[in-house]
Order: sequence, then structure tokens, then C-alpha cells
Amino acid sequence: MTTEDNKPLLEFPCDFIIKIFGAPSVAFDQMVLEIITKHYPDFAESSITKRPSKDGKYVAFSISVHVNSQEQLDNIYRDLTANPLVLMAL
Repeated sequence: MTTEDNKPLLEFPCDFIIKIFGAPSVAFDQMVLEIITKHYPDFAESSITKRPSKDGKYVAFSISVHVNSQEQLDNIYRDLTANPLVLMAL
């Protein structure tokens, strides 16, 4: 991803917050941890924030990870968005 003058929007390596939205369930929680662990085996669970929506219908995870390349970031987003439990990943 680049700006109009071809400068990258992110400079790697960098810390990045991934936001993942879904319906609250044990399966959703486990899937999020499995995908994050697949791409970041050494991530700290303390880097995860979980917050329910106002009405409790949805849950949002914010996960801070250290990203080494655009490819690494793209791969995790591909895995997240391919999963039917994920409503949205930002």
C-alpha cells in the first residue's frame, strides 16, 4: 500500500494493531488465538484487548503485533478474513 507519491503507508518493521470482530463464542476466541499464534508464535497474550459491543451481540479483539513486512501483514489478514467466524478485520 502506498500513497500517491509512492511512499509506503507503513515502514517495516513496526508495531501494528489488528482489530477483529465477530459474534461472542468460545469458538471465535479460540480461532482468533490460533490464527494469531500461527503468524506470531511468540506474541504475548497481554497484547490482546477484548471488548463486547454495547448490546453484547458482537465482540472486538484488538491485538498488538510486531510486523516485519507487508507480506506478513497480508497473510494474517487473508487467514482472518477467510474464516467464517470473522465478521470484519481491520
